[in-house]
Amino acid sequence: QVQLVESGGGLVQAGGSLRLSCAASGRTFSRFVVGWFRQAPGKEREFVAAVTWSGGLTSYADSVKGRFTIYRDNAKNTVYLEMNSLKPKDTAVYYCAAPADSSARLRDLREEYTYWGQGTQVTVSS
Repeated sequence: QVQLVESGGGLVQAGGSLRLSCAASGRTFSRFVVGWFRQAPGKEREFVAAVTWSGGLTSYADSVKGRFTIYRDNAKNTVYLEMNSLKPKDTAVYYCAAPADSSARLRDLREEYTYWGQGTQVTVSS
C-alpha cells in the first residue's frame, strides 16, 4: 500500500510558477514510477508527466513540454512538479499517482496507476 499526499497548489497569474510536491508513505516508494495527472472541470483526467524510480527517465505530455519539470528526491520520499510559464489552460486539480508494480516502465495511462493522492488545486488567472 502506498499513500500519496499532494501540496503546493494555489492561485497564480499567467506566466508565473508553482512547485507541486507529492509526499509518499507506505511501501518502498523509491521503487515506484510516479506520475502527475490533472483534471479540469468537465474534462477527463489527463496525463502530465512521469518519472522512473531512479529519476533518470521522464516523460511529458506535449502540452507541458519545456514548461514543466518532474523530479524526485527518494531520500525524502517526495516527487516534485516544477511548473513554469503557467497558462490559464493549466488550471486543474493536479494528482500524483503510482502503479501497483515496481516496473521501471514509464506509463501515461490512468488505468495503469493504482494509488492516487487527493489532489491539489492549481488556478492560473489571465
